[in-house]
Amino acid sequence: MYHAIVFLPLIGALIAGLFGRLIGARVSEYVTTSCLAFACLIAWGAFFIVTGEGGHAERVQVAQWFSAGDLNVDWAFKIDTLTCVMLVVVTTVSTLVHLYSVGYMEEDPHRPRFFAYLSLFTFAMLMLVTADNLVQMFFGWEGVGLASYLLIGFWYEKPSANAAAMKAFIVNRVGDFGFSLGIFLVFVLTGSVSFDAIFAKAPELKDAAFHFLGYDWNALTLACLLLFMGAMGKSAQFLLHTWLPDAMEGPTPVSALIHAATMVTAGVFMVARLSPLFELAPVALSVVTIIGGITAFFAATIGLVQNDIKRVIAYSTCSQLGYMFVGLGVGAYATGVFHLFTHAFFKALLFLGAGSVIHAMHHEQDMRNMGNLRRYIPFTTAMMTIGTLALIGFPYTAGYYSKDAIIEAAYMSDRPGHVLAFLATVIAAFMTSFYSWRLFFLTFEGPARWGAAAHHDAHPAVAHATHADGKPGHTEGAAHDEHGSNVEPAHKSDVVPDHAGDHGHGHDHTPHESPLVMTIPLAVLAFGALFAGVIFKDRFIGEGMDAFWGHSLAHGPDNHIMHQIHEAPGWVSASPFIMLVLGFVLAFWMYIRRPELPHILAEQQPSLYRFLLNKWYFDELYDRIFVRPAKNFGLFLWKEGDGRIIDGMGPDGISARVVDVTRGVVRLQTGYVYHYAFVMLVGVAGLITWYMLTGAAGGMH
Repeated sequence: MYHAIVFLPLIGALIAGLFGRLIGARVSEYVTTSCLAFACLIAWGAFFIVTGEGGHAERVQVAQWFSAGDLNVDWAFKIDTLTCVMLVVVTTVSTLVHLYSVGYMEEDPHRPRFFAYLSLFTFAMLMLVTADNLVQMFFGWEGVGLASYLLIGFWYEKPSANAAAMKAFIVNRVGDFGFSLGIFLVFVLTGSVSFDAIFAKAPELKDAAFHFLGYDWNALTLACLLLFMGAMGKSAQFLLHTWLPDAMEGPTPVSALIHAATMVTAGVFMVARLSPLFELAPVALSVVTIIGGITAFFAATIGLVQNDIKRVIAYSTCSQLGYMFVGLGVGAYATGVFHLFTHAFFKALLFLGAGSVIHAMHHEQDMRNMGNLRRYIPFTTAMMTIGTLALIGFPYTAGYYSKDAIIEAAYMSDRPGHVLAFLATVIAAFMTSFYSWRLFFLTFEGPARWGAAAHHDAHPAVAHATHADGKPGHTEGAAHDEHGSNVEPAHKSDVVPDHAGDHGHGHDHTPHESPLVMTIPLAVLAFGALFAGVIFKDRFIGEGMDAFWGHSLAHGPDNHIMHQIHEAPGWVSASPFIMLVLGFVLAFWMYIRRPELPHILAEQQPSLYRFLLNKWYFDELYDRIFVRPAKNFGLFLWKEGDGRIIDGMGPDGISARVVDVTRGVVRLQTGYVYHYAFVMLVGVAGLITWYMLTGAAGGMH
């Protein structure tokens, strides 16, 4: 059963990737989507079997991978509650994204390649979450990195897509370097990479020291910090977050699959899986808490002013991942995983809903060129409303149960950094509500800022709304048409200017609702966004959590945070709701009642506005500190080291001397017979002279 869950996506990827041209795009779509749907059904069955009455964790041996000295690595599946939760999340979202992509990518001529990449990514993610040891996890970890590179750069004729793919790949290498060092250190400390063996040995290492970089570190703290470095890269945490917004250059279904529900949550899963180690390293948990809190706040501030509909949701994802790490960092591991579970539904819904909007607007992504779409795409509007309510934590939606539990855990914790995390998450809840409703109002409400309305505004308020956050212009990292609007190509040829048609313009048409193949996944995800919290809250974080999780998560004997959550003061429990109401009121006031206010504020506070719009200038800072020096150093090695020294003293130097010698020898070849006769005569005279001298000397002797 578990073999089928993991390998069905791989089979689909191989069929579509190797035989896509032979069998055609439509068959490739059917094969890959069917494989995922079947894997999803099995995953849900496994979830209820393992977490139900009589269910138990098990280890499924696939094969022995390799053995080297004391290192023995098996290829095996670790099946427990945490694994089954991730199996359900990955296969469900991936199946719906496959189905959605059948409609969304209909015009693209390279659909077999796209669906092969999607299925390959899903296989790698399933390898990661079923891993029984750190090496197998690292295999899946790198596999999803490769697949994300291929998917982000799918439209490879679009320079910004290529740049975004490389940026994601390179930034993740930084985190993966720390992750690999952490794996090495864990093996040195425990003599194994298998989770069961590591967890059994970990209590003995609680006070062990390890000498590193001239200092004696607590061994488990150092190992956990290095492992968390990998999580920071993969889950786009503060300092290693810069790749995530640019990754929106890929097709929208990719954003829903990779950057909402699966790959970016790999870091959260890894920390949860290794919770027995982190539980013994309180300093590392404090770092996790602080980084999570900073990320939740920092990403929310940037989301306040973004104009690309996908980038707003991308920064929202970054912020929500910060919430998950806060839950993990304060020791409430179940709350972090529960938010991962609920977030997958409503964030995938928001991304796919944004894709439906982009589809309706003929690939327009700039919210300043939208407005009044509720009349034209009512179903998509309803789905986006549900996703927005779940994201902001409206009572009884999925996000309400999981996000509020994290905020309460942050308040009730006594770990260092918990006050910062609590304040950051509460303030981020206000900003989340504001930018979510800002997105909704700019897109679906107010006057239309597209078509004829974009060219002759009938009322001053419309003009103010058009320039709501400064003048319309390019959003960094996106492709644009000649009107300065962000464009997501419908197919590869749309990257190339098409003067014969109107591709990519999105101004002279009426928005239209998406086809059924795109709206069905939205409806399924909306159900999850509404009811996943109320259905599963008792199992994940309620009275039944001990039986549900078993030994999957390590809530140590001194860790009572999951019980303390229920003792949180009333004002703490009410604070997220107060924040979401304030955020809604402010957004309604600024974008419905007084649509000229954002433009006025942007002009009054230009420095703050540019600071947020330019993402706290992290890209510029990293470019100055890392990119340019590295590029200049490489240029120096190329020109001076390789060109002047190696080539100059090596191949080029030797060949140049040979040329010089031959050029001198060539001068002797004049073509005149008397010159050759003269040389021969000189040679004969020299030979005779030598013979006479040597002969005379021999005779005298």
